[in-house]
Amino acid sequence: MDDSSQTQLNSVPLPQPAQVPKKGSGWSIFWGIITGLSMLGNVMLFLMLIGVGVLAFAGRGEKKYTEEVIEDGPRSAKIAIVSIDGIIDEKQAQEVYWQLKTAREDKTVKGVIIRVDSPGGTISGSDQIHNEIMKYRADTNQPAVAFMQGVAASGGYYSSVACDKIIAEPTAITGSIGVIMEYLVLQQLLEEKLGIQPVVVKAGSKKDWPSPFQTPTEEQLQYMQQRIIDPAYNRFVKVVVDGRSKLTEEDVRRLADGSIYWADKALEEKLIDSVGYLKDAIEEAKSLAGVKKAQVIEYQKPFSIAEMLGAKTNVSLKIDRRTLYEVAVPQALYLWTGPR
Repeated sequence: MDDSSQTQLNSVPLPQPAQVPKKGSGWSIFWGIITGLSMLGNVMLFLMLIGVGVLAFAGRGEKKYTEEVIEDGPRSAKIAIVSIDGIIDEKQAQEVYWQLKTAREDKTVKGVIIRVDSPGGTISGSDQIHNEIMKYRADTNQPAVAFMQGVAASGGYYSSVACDKIIAEPTAITGSIGVIMEYLVLQQLLEEKLGIQPVVVKAGSKKDWPSPFQTPTEEQLQYMQQRIIDPAYNRFVKVVVDGRSKLTEEDVRRLADGSIYWADKALEEKLIDSVGYLKDAIEEAKSLAGVKKAQVIEYQKPFSIAEMLGAKTNVSLKIDRRTLYEVAVPQALYLWTGPR
C-alpha cells in the first residue's frame, strides 16, 4: 500500500459509539413538570382563599345590591323595585330591610314598588316586612306601591297593606286573611308501632301544651286558640283596617275567614286598588312621587363566592336539633297552604 492510500485511510473518520441516554432522565422531567404544576396550583388556591376571606369579611358589613334597569329614564329620578319572593321568614325580612336601606340611602330614588309573589309565612317575618315598609314611608316621605304577581296571600297580603296603593295582575291570588297552626301528633306511632314511650318532665301544667306526644284535649285546643291564634288573627285584622281606608273593621272581619280571591274579586271587595301589570304599577308610583319620567331599577342580590362555596345543596338531608324542633313544635303562621 502506497503512502497516498495510507493517507486516505487515515482521513476516514472512525464511527463513534452510540450515546446511551442517562438512566432516569425521562422520569426526572416528568416529576419536574408535576412539581411545577403542583406549586402553581397551590399558589392559585392560596390566592383564592385570600379572596374568599376578603369577601367573607366584607360580607359582615352592609349588603350591597346591584341595580338592573327595567325602564330607561333620567338617573336623577329613580323608582326602585323591592322584591318579596317565596316563603316569608326572618331571612326574607332581612333581604327586604337591606333593599329598602339601599333605596333610602340613594337620594335619587323617589319611590318604591314592592313586588310581591308569596303565599306568606311566619308571623314575625311578615310583621317585620310590614314594619320596614311603614318605616320607609315615614322616614323618606316617599310612596310605596305594592304590585302582586302570582300569589300574594296571607303574609304576602299582610306585607302589601303597608303600601299606599295595591295593584294586582289579573291572575294574581290574594286574601287568605287568617292564621293557621298545624302539628303532628306522634303518640300512636311512637307507642304502638315503634314501642317508644316519651317521657316529659315539667314544672307547670301547661308547659308542654301543645305536645306532639299526646292527643290534645279540648281544654288544650281552647288554650292555643285564646293565647296564640286569636291575638295573631286580631293583629292581622287591625293591620288591614289601618292600611285599607276603604274598609271598615266589620268589612275586614267579614273577609277575614281565610278565603282567597282572584284579582277581579279582590278589587270588588276593595282589598286592592286596581288590576294591572308592572307598567301600571310604575305609572302609579311616578304619579304618587310627582315625577313624569324616571329610571326604573330592580335590586338584585349581590353575587358572593363565599356563599357559592358554602351553599348547601338540596340533595343531602341534614337533620339536627334545630330541624327536629321546627318539625315537632307547632308554629302559628300567616300562610296560605293551597297549591301554587
